[in-house]
Amino acid sequence: MIRIFRYAMVAATTAVLAGALSPALYAITPDLSPEQKDRPRSEKVPEAIAAVPKDFKFVKERTLTVGIAATNLLPLGAYASDTRTVVGNEADIAQIVADSLGLKLELVPIAWADWPLGLVSGRFDAVISNVTVTEARKEKFDFSTYRQDVLGFYVKSDNDKIKSIAEPKDVAGLKVIVSSGTSQEQILLNWLKQNKDAGLPPTDLQYYDDGAVRSLALQSGRADTYLTPNAFEAFNAAQTGKTRLVGTVKGGWPLDAEIAVVTRKGSGLAEAVTVALNAQIKSGTYAKVLARWGLSSEAIGQSRTNPPGLPKS
Repeated sequence: MIRIFRYAMVAATTAVLAGALSPALYAITPDLSPEQKDRPRSEKVPEAIAAVPKDFKFVKERTLTVGIAATNLLPLGAYASDTRTVVGNEADIAQIVADSLGLKLELVPIAWADWPLGLVSGRFDAVISNVTVTEARKEKFDFSTYRQDVLGFYVKSDNDKIKSIAEPKDVAGLKVIVSSGTSQEQILLNWLKQNKDAGLPPTDLQYYDDGAVRSLALQSGRADTYLTPNAFEAFNAAQTGKTRLVGTVKGGWPLDAEIAVVTRKGSGLAEAVTVALNAQIKSGTYAKVLARWGLSSEAIGQSRTNPPGLPKS
């Protein structure tokens, strides 16, 4: 039987590919200045510009308006030192896409859970906010992939009991923190079912909507491990030294999963964005964007429009 601690429910983001990802890869000094002088920029891509449908109307003329969650979770998205400018890997991806299309960039800070309504209502042209491609989402939106989706299991840095978590049996008997309504929760629920069928000890799932409370639970021993999008906690682990990585899981376990730029279904903008991303992958600018925030290990070799997504549960 699963014991559920519901301090609050949160619709969070997604995750990343299996493999030994070391937090050391993320040990960088982030640029939190609003000027972002070192942000990689790209040239116009005629093929991408030509791929924009003639009848497509941008929210603002000659501007790519992008919804982005600025949740103080680097390396993906946070506010700069002026508390107004959004910086991080997602903002940099948005910049090179806008540059490729010959457009100015305007970022609209949003709560992550608000992106579907904001996109459908026409508040912005696209969303770049760690959104995983799923078959259910593809019924309502179009996608242009730009990063692998990987999840990480983290423990307190001085936890010498948990060496590795790589498969369902490894979480048997543990107290695991996870965010409600996420792909990582679904993976754990599948693992727990397998463990139950195998007669293994139950796992306690804990849910928190407050990062400080979640951290306290892990540091105090109330929880044993935390399953989260790897990019977030890897960056945090490198900055604080309070947690360490003990295993990674594909964001769509057992399937691969990818993060993508989201656009309105049937608008035609997705193909232009995909062309833009592939041009920057080829030019090397894309690699610079990921390296700037320690995400090189999550790079993709080719952007795809509406690839197979995670299946409906």
